[in-house]
Amino acid sequence: MSAEPGTAAAATSEPFRCATSARRRGDPLVATATPARRWLLVEHPGPWPFNAFASDAIAPDVLAELAAAIRPARSRLLMIRRPGRQVSGADRRWAVLDNDAGHEQVWGTWRDSADLREAAAAVREPLPTTDVPARTTLLVCTHGRHDVCCAIRGRPVAAALAERWPEDTWECSHIGGDRFAANVIVLPGGTTYGNLDAASAVDVVGSHLAGAVVPEYMRGVASAPPYGQAAVVAVHERYGPLPPEAVRFVGGRRTSETGWEADVEVLDDGRATHFVAHVETREQAPAMLTCGAHVETSAKAYAVTRLEQR
Repeated sequence: MSAEPGTAAAATSEPFRCATSARRRGDPLVATATPARRWLLVEHPGPWPFNAFASDAIAPDVLAELAAAIRPARSRLLMIRRPGRQVSGADRRWAVLDNDAGHEQVWGTWRDSADLREAAAAVREPLPTTDVPARTTLLVCTHGRHDVCCAIRGRPVAAALAERWPEDTWECSHIGGDRFAANVIVLPGGTTYGNLDAASAVDVVGSHLAGAVVPEYMRGVASAPPYGQAAVVAVHERYGPLPPEAVRFVGGRRTSETGWEADVEVLDDGRATHFVAHVETREQAPAMLTCGAHVETSAKAYAVTRLEQR
């Protein structure tokens, strides 16, 4: 595969790296988070193939049951593992987590594929509400077989976060947006950050957990479609610092072939302020968007042109 014109890889023998190229192009982070309402996490130390669930780690009939369970629940199925050395023979974990911090989290263990039928059943059922503070889960994409940038940039970030938050940090399989590696998802809430390194990741996650989102690194929130993510990020940029749970996408509508309106609610001391964001989309210039790409493709960019209080 030839390197992109104008990159260092084109001028030297360096291999093409999608994350390096994306930074040079200035690809926008905003509105690139993977939408999901619920997350099914299955611990398996690997190695993970390109399709993390294509290995023989889970029996085909059980994997089919898991896949069938997540589709109607608008869930995302991810492999997870602890950063660093893996302990062989230990019970592996699974979890069903909602974006909503007010819902219970379901955690279990498995040794045999059949044990994961309990996870499939948990995905299908509504999670009860709770007043117990939600446990934080930090997911760092390190899926090198899917994209080498995720391994090169993700593993140092996972190690740094694990040193600071050892019980909360997991490496995970492909979450999308390889060119923004290193990528981190914070659950509950589904806030997704990109373009991180080991130092910035600790600062960004620390600020997030302390109640101040860092919009500079924010790709979006899993609870909103792309145009809604753009609106949420715009509110954080203009009215922050704000806690992640203070800004919520509540709905929207298409206004033209390239335009949307997004309704956003901001909570402060029990009071709700409502905003309408006017969002425009455009096609970016075609580029190699992953390390394994064979052709240039165009990504869609979302920009908030006006933000009005209602």
